[in-house]
Amino acid sequence: MTTNSITFIGGGNMASAIIGGLIADGASAASIEVVDVASASCERLVQQFGVKAHTSLAQAQLHPVIVLAVKPQQLLDVAKQVGPRLRDHLVVSIAAGVRLGDLSRWLGGHARIVRTMPNTPAMVGAGITGMFAHEGVSVEQCSRAESILRAVGAVVWVKDEGELDWVTALSGSGPAYVFYFIEAMEDAGIKAGLSAETSRRLALHTVFGAAKLALEAGEDPAVLRAKVTSRGGTTERALASLEADGFMDMLARAVNAAAARSRELGNELGGVN
Repeated sequence: MTTNSITFIGGGNMASAIIGGLIADGASAASIEVVDVASASCERLVQQFGVKAHTSLAQAQLHPVIVLAVKPQQLLDVAKQVGPRLRDHLVVSIAAGVRLGDLSRWLGGHARIVRTMPNTPAMVGAGITGMFAHEGVSVEQCSRAESILRAVGAVVWVKDEGELDWVTALSGSGPAYVFYFIEAMEDAGIKAGLSAETSRRLALHTVFGAAKLALEAGEDPAVLRAKVTSRGGTTERALASLEADGFMDMLARAVNAAAARSRELGNELGGVN
């Protein structure tokens, strides 16, 4: 067993994405084990990646790095089983809403925990993950945790755990806002007389291309927007309509609502003993 060995507890979509990204980056399948109560999930992961998989925590070795990838509602039970076996392990949680203090308490006071908030584009290697470390985590362990999440995209560290509620609202829930925007563009095209296929292709490639340009151009989105907004042109007219309908305020309210719900979930989950 090496310090690069990882145990994933939970073998769902996000765990599968991270495992795939790690192996694509050169990690050995032999260094990864997965625990999932569903035998079908274990079989799928063994066939797809060649990793070791168990349906019971009692069967697991528990490698030096443990990634908690179960649903938040399952985390208390998992933590109470794992806690007594922890020594110098680094625990990385991708469970939404569960705060470090509560998770540490459930793990019997274990402090080497990094809390993360990835998003669903991780499943295609294009995610972004917000990260926050407990004060008991070393610089080396932070680097190790970061390297795991970098296998499925970019990462950002926040200075205060409360900021993860905003990460959840902005990037965790954000893909749904973008999908909704794509739906709206597609629907507008169909109502204008374009075919459904044409409308969808136009909407998807426009959003993809704009995001790619924004990432690679290195310029503020406002500058890029100005560059495609000719005075008296079609884009100017469309943007004026969006502004009149309060588009920016509407989106800000949505993000605020998501962050408020994230805080509520943290309170609800943290109240469990």
